[in-house]
Amino acid sequence: MKLSTINPAQHKQLFLDDHAIERLSGVKRTLHQPHKCGPVLRPDRSREQIALQSRSVPQWNSEKGIWEWWYWTSYAVPPYGKHHSTSISLVHYAVSTDGVQWETPSLGLYKWRGSEDNNIACDPEEGHRSLYHIVRDEREEDAQRRYKGLFGARDRALGVSPDGFGWTMLEVPPIPSSDESHFTYDEISGQYLALVKHDTEWGRSVWLATSKDFVHWTEPKLVFHSDEVDKENRRRRIREAVENPAYLSPPIVDGTDYIAEVYQMAVMPYEGIYIGFPGLFNPAGAIPPPQMNYTGINQVELAVSRDLVHWERVADRAVFIGVDPWDGVHYGTAQNLLCGRPHVHEGREIWIYYNAIRFRGHKELYRDVAPEFFNDTSALCLARLRLDGFVSLDSEEEGTVVTKPFMLNGGHLYVNAEVENGELRAEMLDAETMKPLPGLSAHQCIPLNGDHLRGHMAWKDQPSSVHEKAVRLRFVLRKAKLYAFWLEVPPTVR
Repeated sequence: MKLSTINPAQHKQLFLDDHAIERLSGVKRTLHQPHKCGPVLRPDRSREQIALQSRSVPQWNSEKGIWEWWYWTSYAVPPYGKHHSTSISLVHYAVSTDGVQWETPSLGLYKWRGSEDNNIACDPEEGHRSLYHIVRDEREEDAQRRYKGLFGARDRALGVSPDGFGWTMLEVPPIPSSDESHFTYDEISGQYLALVKHDTEWGRSVWLATSKDFVHWTEPKLVFHSDEVDKENRRRRIREAVENPAYLSPPIVDGTDYIAEVYQMAVMPYEGIYIGFPGLFNPAGAIPPPQMNYTGINQVELAVSRDLVHWERVADRAVFIGVDPWDGVHYGTAQNLLCGRPHVHEGREIWIYYNAIRFRGHKELYRDVAPEFFNDTSALCLARLRLDGFVSLDSEEEGTVVTKPFMLNGGHLYVNAEVENGELRAEMLDAETMKPLPGLSAHQCIPLNGDHLRGHMAWKDQPSSVHEKAVRLRFVLRKAKLYAFWLEVPPTVR
C-alpha cells in the first residue's frame, strides 16, 4: 500500500488541521489569540473625524523604504441629525517606517472644506465609487501598473496605478460582490484572489474569484458559509455579551433564533496552506426602519484550506480575535474585522491589522452610552502573534505526536516550540515498521528546552548516512507546546 506523504523540506508543517498528523496521544490542540497592541490610527477629532476603517493592509514600498496605508475616514456632517447618515467617508493615506507609528502627510491633491492641506488620496466627489482595496504588486514589470485596486461599494471595478493616487480604470467587467470583500495576491498559485460576499441560504457567505493577469476573472464560486454549529455558537455568544457586565450588550436582543453569518474572510497564503480569518456575524436583534440591518457582534475565527475551495474550521471554532470589554478605552467592543491578510514581520512575528468598532447600530439605540463615544467610534488596530503561532499541540504530562511519512533525504529537523519547564524529544521511525531508526530513538535524542522559533533537534550519536526509505517522526512532549516542524537540507547534502 502506497503511503500518503508530506514534504517538511518544502514547507513548515503546522497543526491547524491533521494533514501532517498520523495520531496523537496525551496532547491537545490549542488556538492562540494574538496580543492586541491597541490602535495605531485613530480618528483626528481636530478635523471632525469620527471613525476609521480599511479593507487593505499596509503596503511596503521598497523604492521609498516606507509602509503605505490607504484607509477610510468618516467625517461628521453638520447639522448633526438623528442617524449615522450624517457622516461621509473619504479615502486617506498614511505612511510609517515601522508599521506602528503612522504619519498623515499633506498630499495637496483634493480640496476638502476649503483646504488642500489634507491626506485625502481619492477624489471626494467619487464617494461610494472610490477605492476599496489596494495592493502594491512588486512582481509587476510595468511600472504604470504597480498598484492594483478594486473600486466601488458593491461590484468591484478594476484599476491600475503607478503610485496609488492616479488611477486608470480597466474597461473590463467588474467582479460581482455585495458590500464586503478581500483582495490579495496568492504566491502559492500565482494568481489574484478576490473573496467577495454574496447571500446563500446561510445569509452572508464568501465566494472566490481568481485571475492570473488581473484582467480576466473567473465567476465567483461559493467557498465558505456558516452552518448549524455557528447558529448554536451565536446563541451562546450573544448570551455571554448580554449577561457579562464587562461587555457592551447589543442594544436590541429580540429573542429571534437568527442564523450566524460570515461577514467577510481575509486569506493568508502561508507555508503552502491557506489560513482564513472568517468574521462571524452573530445577530442579536433587528434594527427597525429606516436604519434596517441588525445589532450583534462580529468576531474573527480561523479556517484552513489547501486549495482555497475546501475549508476546515480550526480548534472547534474558537475565537481568534474577540470583542473587547466596555471600559471607555477599547474600540473593538462590538465588531472586529481584519483589514486584509496578515504579514510576517522580520521573520519573527505575524502582524495582524484589524478594524475595531465600538458599536453596531445608531446612537439612539444605545441609551446608556455617553454621547462623546459616538464621536470616536472605530480605529485601526494591530495585533501580534508568534511566528507559526496560530495553533500548538500541547502536553501537560507526557504526550506523543506521530507524523505522516516523508522522505528524510539528509535533512536536519527543526521545530518551533515552547518548552520552558519540560522537554521535547523526537525519534525517527521507519514509516512502515514504526520502529526507531538506529541512533535516532527518543532516548538518544538531545532534549530541547526553552523557547525556540527555530530549534534544532539532534541525537547524541546521529548517523551520517541518509535513510533512503520513508520515515515518520514521533515527538515526545512533556510540558511543551509544539507549533511546527520542518527539515532543512545542508548545502553539502543538496
